[in-house]
Amino acid sequence: MFAKNFLWGGAIASNQADGLFPSKEGRSIADFRIHSSNTNDRAEFMSKGFGEIDFVERPGANYSKRRGINFSTHYKEDLKLMREMGLKAFRTSIDWSFMYPTGIEKVPNPEALNYYDDLIKEIRRNKMEPVITLSHYEMPIYLVEHYNGWNSKEVIDFFVTFAKTCIERYQKEVRYWITFNQINMANFDSLGIKFHEFANPYQAIYQGAHHQFVASALVKKMASEMDQAIKIGTMLSDKIAYPATCSPEDMLFSMRKNQLQFLYPDVQLRGKYPQSALRYFEESNLTIEMTKDELQILADYPMDYLAFSYYYTKVNNSQTDSLDNMYDKSTNPNLETSEWGWEVDPIGLRIALNTYHDRYPDVPLFITENGLGATDEVKNGKIHDPYRIAYLKEHLLQIEEAIKDGANVIGYLLWTPIDIVSCSSGEMKKRYGCIYVDLDDEGKGSGRRIKKDSYEWYQTVIKTNGKSLTRKE
Repeated sequence: MFAKNFLWGGAIASNQADGLFPSKEGRSIADFRIHSSNTNDRAEFMSKGFGEIDFVERPGANYSKRRGINFSTHYKEDLKLMREMGLKAFRTSIDWSFMYPTGIEKVPNPEALNYYDDLIKEIRRNKMEPVITLSHYEMPIYLVEHYNGWNSKEVIDFFVTFAKTCIERYQKEVRYWITFNQINMANFDSLGIKFHEFANPYQAIYQGAHHQFVASALVKKMASEMDQAIKIGTMLSDKIAYPATCSPEDMLFSMRKNQLQFLYPDVQLRGKYPQSALRYFEESNLTIEMTKDELQILADYPMDYLAFSYYYTKVNNSQTDSLDNMYDKSTNPNLETSEWGWEVDPIGLRIALNTYHDRYPDVPLFITENGLGATDEVKNGKIHDPYRIAYLKEHLLQIEEAIKDGANVIGYLLWTPIDIVSCSSGEMKKRYGCIYVDLDDEGKGSGRRIKKDSYEWYQTVIKTNGKSLTRKE
């Protein structure tokens, strides 16, 4: 059932892999993320849903994202391994703070241009379709400190300048672009806003999100004028949740909470704010500044496809969870969890695909992240990871079912083809890759790349275009 041109691939992020620091002049939000495995500060951040990073150097701190896996010096061998695995598409990001160190420069950094020239050519040379994210938590900290991030309308123009540089330069090599990684994760690192300056942080979140919507539409307008073949997508972190019970109160609460997630693709794919969001703004005393021109640009330039990440599902409980905070959801008692406590729910992926297809029937769907974080052990030079194979297999089977249901799924990008530093905790211990990287949480190790069992398994899946996926396997 997978189309002949289905985009089987893998995805990483520059800030979790490249290791450009300290050679680059600029500094991004991610450069100040400290490794915080299983610590109270990470748990507190995730429970509150708001986090601010102070950009003060802490001697001895483990800034694991600054080194990543040194992909920037190993990308030729790494991409060769991915080509051998059979990947047809490869997603990564362009570090905004590398291209424009402060974000307000008039001309881009030549070193950054040279690096991305070579990287994108190498992706193409290995016969993979590049999928490029423009903003993957790599906002220049100058824009945070001097403009309060996306709370400022001025940042729209800075971002469009950056995007124009990238798309104009690589328009012949890159067909698929994503403006913002997981745009609905607005209270993570994507907005660069100092939330403590606001009496109500949700005022800042939705104002910042509006500015990102406008920026995305302007990028779409610009790309369309360059070449109609360029595809500009929006990307979500799938946060659709089940009602905790079938009580009317839980059903209504879950519907309303899910509507706040649909707000993002509704604006970017349908071209206007849904009434459910406008009512929420009014009842929450949120005044989002929107001009007629901005609303018109949203209506005129919707995104070309819907990309999303999918890892787990939770439940919405009207008795214990808050409507506002997207992170405030309850654990589903019917599901097993991963080593890191994430619910494993392959059927939820089929539900998500059908839900998005029903809501946006003419929009292609692109799964740009899905995978299992787990501890891997090297035994006699080999890594046996049947748990990862089982996870991936069950999710891919549900994608196939969704395609049979009618969902227009154009591709699947495994997170990740190679071990990288974890996004939220900065760990290497939490491994997602089919290729093992011999580095620990402190960055110690040989850096050697070793194929796991899942490498050959995924290779076979791609080679057979999914026909090797059988329930009896």
